[in-house]
Amino acid sequence: MRRADSTGSPNPYAETLRDARMVYDVRARVGGREVSKTFARRKDADAYAATIEADSLRGVAVDPRAGRVTVHDLAHEWLLGNPAKRPDTWATDEYHLRVHILPVLGSRRIDSVTPAHIQDVANELSTHLAPRTVRRALGVARAMFAHAVVTDMIGRSPYRGIKLPRVDPTRRRIPTTAQLVKLIEATPAHYRPMIYCSIVLGLRFSEVAALRVGQLDTDRCMLSVAETLTRDAQGRPVFGPPKSATSRRTIAIPTPLSELLAAHVAASSVAGANPETLVFTAPDGGPIRYANWRNRVWVPACRAAGVPGLAFHDLRRTNATALVALGIDVKTAQQRLGHSDVRMTIGLYAQVEQQADRAAADQLGRLFMPRPQRGGPANREALPDIEVPDVPQA
Repeated sequence: MRRADSTGSPNPYAETLRDARMVYDVRARVGGREVSKTFARRKDADAYAATIEADSLRGVAVDPRAGRVTVHDLAHEWLLGNPAKRPDTWATDEYHLRVHILPVLGSRRIDSVTPAHIQDVANELSTHLAPRTVRRALGVARAMFAHAVVTDMIGRSPYRGIKLPRVDPTRRRIPTTAQLVKLIEATPAHYRPMIYCSIVLGLRFSEVAALRVGQLDTDRCMLSVAETLTRDAQGRPVFGPPKSATSRRTIAIPTPLSELLAAHVAASSVAGANPETLVFTAPDGGPIRYANWRNRVWVPACRAAGVPGLAFHDLRRTNATALVALGIDVKTAQQRLGHSDVRMTIGLYAQVEQQADRAAADQLGRLFMPRPQRGGPANREALPDIEVPDVPQA
């Protein structure tokens, strides 16, 4: 039986004597290099040659030698393969690999990892980690093996059909106006404008902490988000680009906030400073470290305001909720919040609309089905006098 191999040779097999018995070498060209594999039976060599030929025609042939690297080596290559990754994202990915994935799979060759191995990791992590953490760790593994497929190290990712624990939606707190007033009063005066920037403008902490004098135009009441302040694997402050392309934005700010920021700049050591000078700084004048600021400023202020456990990001959620409640259109809300996907904004609108629907139901219940008071009649809300025109029935 004769057939052409991937190299164009009329016979894909080189029959040789090895250890006094016949063997079959199948040679093919993959990725510009000649690869070969030896079989003891002609039947196995035929099957392998057919597979290589089909994979070559589909453009998915991979060099078998590329799959011999370990998962540890793949993780190192993947971490270094995306120079655009934000430092905090890189640190999180590195942590999950080092702590959750590599201790179990690190020594394995990547071509030997199966979906069962990935599922075992997911099952083990689910015994002692929160579902959201398990999904984050396995998401890193999925991205890493996807990189191996894209770079032709393996033909198919072992991350297939993996069952992960269900993540229940987290209900975050939306503080009331009275609680926000107490929170601002409990915050040191130097940092109160930071709170307003998140409540009124919906800025992320990383965007507030990276705000520079040159990004403020208090005369025109405009503010530009052009940079973020995150942290690397060692917790050191690192400046970088915004979270996404749409996070780089210029938005209008209300006059009271513009005046507050102008007064803050004028009263602080950054008055008349270089446009690159930070608007908000740590006590030593350097960039704000989130962990230190949270423990020293934020947590005590939340406790004093009676809202322990409130996250700084909840202020951004409060701003987004207010945009919906005020009837701001979705596109404007997306632009002001810097959402990369309008579905995030629409999802927020749907959530708030559900709350409005609940409020409407409660009001109707109080009107038409009031609960009787103890020892007295039901407290029924007054139905307003409204003239309803005749409407033809459908």
